Amino acid sequence: MPAPLRIAFLGCGFITRVHSRNLKRFRSEIVCGYASCDQAKAAAFCGQFRGTGSYSDYADAINDPNVDAVVIAVPPAFHLNLTLQALAAGKHVLVEKPAFPAMGDYETVREARDRARRVVLIGENDHYKPLAITLRKLLADGVIGEMVFAHFSSIVKRLKTADDWRNDESMAGGDAFFEEGIHWLHLASSLGPKITNLTGYRPSVSRDGPDRRAKSMMVAFTYDNGAVGSLYYSREIPSLLKGLRLSKLMGRKGVITFESNGIVLLARGQGFPRLIFPGFRDMRGYQAMYLDFRRSILAGTAPEMSLERAMDDQRLMDQIYAR
Repeated sequence: MPAPLRIAFLGCGFITRVHSRNLKRFRSEIVCGYASCDQAKAAAFCGQFRGTGSYSDYADAINDPNVDAVVIAVPPAFHLNLTLQALAAGKHVLVEKPAFPAMGDYETVREARDRARRVVLIGENDHYKPLAITLRKLLADGVIGEMVFAHFSSIVKRLKTADDWRNDESMAGGDAFFEEGIHWLHLASSLGPKITNLTGYRPSVSRDGPDRRAKSMMVAFTYDNGAVGSLYYSREIPSLLKGLRLSKLMGRKGVITFESNGIVLLARGQGFPRLIFPGFRDMRGYQAMYLDFRRSILAGTAPEMSLERAMDDQRLMDQIYAR
């Protein structure tokens, strides 16, 4: 059996906690260390999640010969520098999404990755979640026939506090849609048909309260199969049950209606209607993402959520913000 993959988290915040909880069941395959500018926080994470060690400096983790790979889980403003440092040190890299604010940064990382001959996985966990996998299969199987419309809804009132780094666009890389909506954009363009052209429409921005970001965006797009779609994204509009949202894929032979978070979907098309629960164990796809990361490193192959695939998403983002 291969030795466990030894990773170090750079940053000990909310998302590192989420990742660490999801990695608990893989302790024989993946072991974790923790680095933070706050030594006490790194030590606390290491103790809570039975880590292999803690670091008071990101550079110490990157240069530790006992570390195979790093997970960059700090604000996007620091992603590029840490990614380049890690690749120069011969480490594999999993970098949280949005990975980088500009296409030129992706190209710089691609060159560094190729020189280092290491794996870079962009942390788009939604690519791996059971909902996305189920939707891809249903479309590939022709359950709704030729797709006509796609409607994605991610609307909820979930405001950030005044001290949250996401309030600073220079730290986050952009507004709320850039920082989080990119996950939904990837989902919309990863189901088989590919988005080719799109336009973003941002409503007037409210600066009231502690969350000062632009928090809403509507995107209209066309697919390469002739279908058209829309994505409604907001973090300032109340939703049913504080997060229940419905999305639809509509074809000439049926409709797939799904709860946007992935709880349940109803497929009405060829054959009898089917109520499907895609999967609860790894509903957000974190575990599948790490298994792909490990598998790619062991095999020396590109991961599913490769740098190139993330660059496709960035090209779509560039179209949205070009206006």
